[in-house]
Amino acid sequence: MTLPPSPRLQFKLLDERMRDYLPRYATAGSAGMDLHALLDEPLRLEPGQCELVRTGLAIHIGDPALAGMILPRSGLGHKHGIVLGNLVGLIDSDYQGELMISVWNRGATAFRLAPFERLAQYVLVPVVQAELQLVEQFDDSIRGSGGFGSTGSH
Repeated sequence: MTLPPSPRLQFKLLDERMRDYLPRYATAGSAGMDLHALLDEPLRLEPGQCELVRTGLAIHIGDPALAGMILPRSGLGHKHGIVLGNLVGLIDSDYQGELMISVWNRGATAFRLAPFERLAQYVLVPVVQAELQLVEQFDDSIRGSGGFGSTGSH
């Protein structure tokens, strides 16, 4: 199977300490690149606490057919309750500022985040921009006007 060429993204290193912690794919099958926490000292997150953590990196996608998503690391979320404060971070193709990670401890115990620890994942996704068309009524569909739970519970 031949894969299409990988998009090239420009990035800036905003803090020289991050040179050894650049985003990368852990395996050939990884969908996301790991993002690391740029901290001067460990950060203690109490239950319910939310903090904005720097990455020391700026990534410019440039292609309006692509967007970046910052997603939580599943192990941190499941084992420690550490997720993103905004649940998913959306990075538009024209954004050129520093990538920041909103970190939320939804767990029941305090969590210690170490400097340069892998904290989140950066995933590149395709974007389709829609054009809205005002209508008086929708065409019939299989679902009809049913909402939450209208297709059953299993």
